[in-house]
Amino acid sequence: MKRVSSHVSIASEAEINLDLSRLLIDKPRLTLERKRSFDEQSWSELSHRQNDGFDSIMHSPAFPSGFDSPFSLGTLGDPHPLVNEAWEALRKSVVYFRGQPVGTIAAVDHASEEVLNYDQVFVRDFFPSALAFLMNNETDIVKNFLLKTLHLQSSEKMVDRFKLGAGAMPASFKVDRNRNRNTETLVADFGESAIGRVAPVDSGFWWIILLRAYTKYTADTSLAESPECQNCMRLILNLCLSEGFDTFPTLLCTDGCSMIDRRMGIYGYPIEIQALFYMALRCALQMLKPDGEGKDFIEKIGQRLHALTYHMRNYFWLDFPHLNNIYRYKTEEYSHTAVNKFNVIPDSIPDWVFDFMPCRGGYFLGNVSPAMMDFRWFALGNCIAIISSLATPEQSVAIMDLIEERWEELVGEMPLKICYPAIENHEWRIITGCDPKNTRWSYHNGGSWPVLLWLLTAACIKTGRPQMAKRAIELAESRLLKDGWPEYYDGKLGRFIGKQARKFQTWSIAGYLVARMMLEDPSTLMMISMEEDRPVKPTMRRSASWNA
Repeated sequence: MKRVSSHVSIASEAEINLDLSRLLIDKPRLTLERKRSFDEQSWSELSHRQNDGFDSIMHSPAFPSGFDSPFSLGTLGDPHPLVNEAWEALRKSVVYFRGQPVGTIAAVDHASEEVLNYDQVFVRDFFPSALAFLMNNETDIVKNFLLKTLHLQSSEKMVDRFKLGAGAMPASFKVDRNRNRNTETLVADFGESAIGRVAPVDSGFWWIILLRAYTKYTADTSLAESPECQNCMRLILNLCLSEGFDTFPTLLCTDGCSMIDRRMGIYGYPIEIQALFYMALRCALQMLKPDGEGKDFIEKIGQRLHALTYHMRNYFWLDFPHLNNIYRYKTEEYSHTAVNKFNVIPDSIPDWVFDFMPCRGGYFLGNVSPAMMDFRWFALGNCIAIISSLATPEQSVAIMDLIEERWEELVGEMPLKICYPAIENHEWRIITGCDPKNTRWSYHNGGSWPVLLWLLTAACIKTGRPQMAKRAIELAESRLLKDGWPEYYDGKLGRFIGKQARKFQTWSIAGYLVARMMLEDPSTLMMISMEEDRPVKPTMRRSASWNA
C-alpha cells in the first residue's frame, strides 16, 4: 500500500526501534525445534531481535493477520472453533449509517426485556471491536467511527442547562431513523441520559489511542493529519491541560466517569483515567503537527508528561517495601522535607492489603489524594500502565508477578476481576449508595469482565509471558459460548453469570477475538504498545568562558 508522506511525527517514531517491514514482509517461520521458545522471551527482546532500525507505521492491510502468522506455531495451536462463532456474533452487532458501518452496539441480547442504552454505539466499548476489525483488515468501519464521533464532538452538549466543554466526546451514539421522511440522524449522548448523569472522561482518550492504532496499522497518516482530527485532538487536550487550582499533574475526576460508570468511590484521581490520560498524551504527541496551535500543545504535553510520569511512578506505586514505608509513616509533616506528602494515616491501611501483597510483585494503587489512598487493585489501569509504558520495565514485571501470585483472586475461573477486593457491608452502603447492581463480587464491585482478557493478553505479551495469556484464554473458552457471551460474571472466582449481565455483550466477544489474534500474532501488539519514553538529552551549549 502506498504510504502517504506526512509531517506527523507518528511516521518517524523512534521509540520502539523495531523494523516491522522485515517482520511482516519476510515473515520468518519459527519451527517447533527452535532452541528457545517465544514463551521465554520478553517483548523488548523480540522487538530488537527482529530488526535494526524502525519504521513506525504498522503495516499494509495486505498483510494477513491472525492464524497465518509466523507465531501461530507453539502458541495456541489450531484455530479454535469458538473464533468463527465470535466473528459471526460480532458482525451481528455492526451498526450502519446511510449504508456505511460506523460501529457496534453494546449488546445483542434479544432475551432482555429492557433495551436501555445497550442498543447504542459506545466509544469505550467499540475500542476492542475496532482492534478486531483492524486485525482482520477491515479498516473502513474504524475510519467511519473515528469520523462520525469527531463530527459529534461539535454537537451542543447541554446537561440540565449546563454546557459541557467543547472538547468533550460522546459516551455513545445511536442512529435515529425516521421512516416517514426516510432519513437517518446520529444522536449523541454526552452523559445527559446516562445513569447518574455523568459525562465520560475516558471517551476522548480512547478516541486518540484508536486514531493512533488505525494510523499505525493502515500506514495512512492522512486521517490523523487532517485539519478535523488535529482540531479534535486539540479540543480534547484543552480540557485536560487547562491550568487551575489543582496541585497534582493527575486529572481530577468524578465518580462514574470511566468503565466503572457507577458510584464506586473512585472520585479524585482514579488509576484507570490517569493511565489512559498518560497514553493519550503520548499518542497525541506523536500525531500532532508541530505548527501553529499544535506546537503549543506539544510543549504543554511534554511538560505534563514529565510531571505525570514522576508522580504516578512514585506516589501511586505499591510493593512490599513501599507498603512497609507507609505502615511506618509519621503524620502532620510540614514543608518540602515531608516524607508522608499526602498526610496518609497508617491506620487507614485496610487489613486485607497485608495478606494480599506478596513479597514479589506490586501494582499501581486505585487512587491517591490528600489523606486517602485507595489500595484496591484495578485491572484496566494496571494493564494500560504496562501497555503504555507508564510502568517502568521493573514495575511491569512486578505487576505480572502479582497477577501470577494472586491468580486465584484476580483471575479465578473467568478472567478478569475489574477490581479487588469487593466492598462489603456498611462500607458498601456508604460508598456505592446501596447500589443493588454493585453488591459484593458483582458488576463493578469485584465482578469478572471477559472484555479485560485482551488487556491482560497484551500485558502478558509485552512482558514476555504469553503462557499466562494462553491459560486465561483457555479459561474463557470453556465458558463464553455456552454462557452466551455474558457482560460480566459474579462471585469471588467468577463462577456465576452476572445477575443482571446482558448476553451477547459485544465487547466480551471482541475482547476474546483480540486476545486470541494477538497471541497468534504478537506483532499486532504494536498498534497499541508503546516503549518507555526516553528522555531527550539537553543541547550542549558553550559557555562564555569556553574560548577563553
